[in-house]
Amino acid sequence: MITRRTFAASVAAALATPALVRAETIAFDPTPQFVRIKKTYQQGQLLILPRSYYLYFVTEPRKAIRYGVGVGRAGLEFTGTATIDVKKEWPTWRPTNEMIERDPHLYTKFIDNDYIMPGGPSNPLGARALYLFQNGVDTYFRIHGTTQPNTIGQSVSNGCIRMLNEHVTDLYQRVPVGTVVTVL
Repeated sequence: MITRRTFAASVAAALATPALVRAETIAFDPTPQFVRIKKTYQQGQLLILPRSYYLYFVTEPRKAIRYGVGVGRAGLEFTGTATIDVKKEWPTWRPTNEMIERDPHLYTKFIDNDYIMPGGPSNPLGARALYLFQNGVDTYFRIHGTTQPNTIGQSVSNGCIRMLNEHVTDLYQRVPVGTVVTVL
């Protein structure tokens, strides 16, 4: 039988050591890792799970390399299936008209002109870009590097899938034009 004294001592001990009574959570890790996946996808296919901030490059049935990514903020995310129809090293960049309309203060140097930012270390697309198309039509969504590595693991982009530059460079070498990309 539990006495009042035993109960009080137990409560005091639990309150004094909150870390021992809380469940431990698994931290987000953007580092590329070889993992097992539950469903079978085609070898070479890319699978992106925006809610968990991971991109999977399928290496064989039920196995993949997992990369951490940043994704589009609410209302700007891409979902569905596309193919990589263009790949570029150190791509040029210009925000879409919708991006300029949404945030004109961020894109003032692009208003009322045709300026295109050259590729390079300060370009928001980073070191590499994989251009997503549906039925031969550019979606204007990309898988690309970033100049903001702290945004990996967050929903902050205008819809593109961001990766650390060294990770997108690795992925760029692994995927050919025509690769199927599924964003769930």
